Amino acid sequence: MRPRYAAFLRDGRERFGRVTDAGVIDLTDDFPQFARLQDAVVAGALPDLAAVMRAPDLDEHTLTYLIPLAAPEKIICVGVNFPDRNAEYKDGQAAAERPSLFIRFARSFTGHRQPLIRPPESAQLDYEGEVVIVIGKPGRRIARDGAYDHIAALTMANEGTIRDWVRHAKFNVTQGKNWDASGSIGPWLVPFDDPAQLDDIRLTTRVNGELRQDDRTSRMIYDFRYIVEYVSTFCTLVPGDMILCGTPTGAGARFDPPRWLVPGDVVEIEAEGIGSLSNGVADA
Repeated sequence: MRPRYAAFLRDGRERFGRVTDAGVIDLTDDFPQFARLQDAVVAGALPDLAAVMRAPDLDEHTLTYLIPLAAPEKIICVGVNFPDRNAEYKDGQAAAERPSLFIRFARSFTGHRQPLIRPPESAQLDYEGEVVIVIGKPGRRIARDGAYDHIAALTMANEGTIRDWVRHAKFNVTQGKNWDASGSIGPWLVPFDDPAQLDDIRLTTRVNGELRQDDRTSRMIYDFRYIVEYVSTFCTLVPGDMILCGTPTGAGARFDPPRWLVPGDVVEIEAEGIGSLSNGVADA
């Protein structure tokens, strides 16, 4: 099993460590040059963290998880990236030649096992399970065949959405995608070193144990290499940037009637080789 690195709170302080089956090894004091996990990613030091081997310091089940990267320069999201998701739009059109993109702010995400927050302004809180790539090497106009060299790690997201606010304007979804703690990222970072970690992995979402989303990354309309190539054409990717790469069909909005998340629900996102991201739901 590949190492897993998480950011978490301990005694009120943000810390980071390696999550093992036996517990968590707190690495913060071993690497005083890094104030947080994000600093280690930016420095290209994830391999160095693996060198510390000792008994765990913490019980993983007692952790207060944070999103793995506290303040990325960019969080870029890819919309409509699975064939069945494109078919939901029922406009008869094939997938676009280039992807739809939008941005999110770090504050719109919370950590593993923390509740997604439903705001008083809308009851239409929805879920979207996604694979997240974390940039580890800077680049602009990155060639497709070199794209994977720029990925440091993988994680997952519940790209939670306030659906009616997505439709407040003609061409933009920003309002519905950036409510505080409406989505989640985590639980940890898994270092990336093999194309097999991305090219064909299963991605699922369950709500209260019911399978709602289920697809494989090999079916993505815009694959991971293309996403890195395309995004880096118009902006410089830097270490710590996160790209959320699209969700399969099966979000709550597509049921008749829609099945919005409500307090007490539990959403679990699972991606092969990465792990499982779980969040409850609470009202603001």
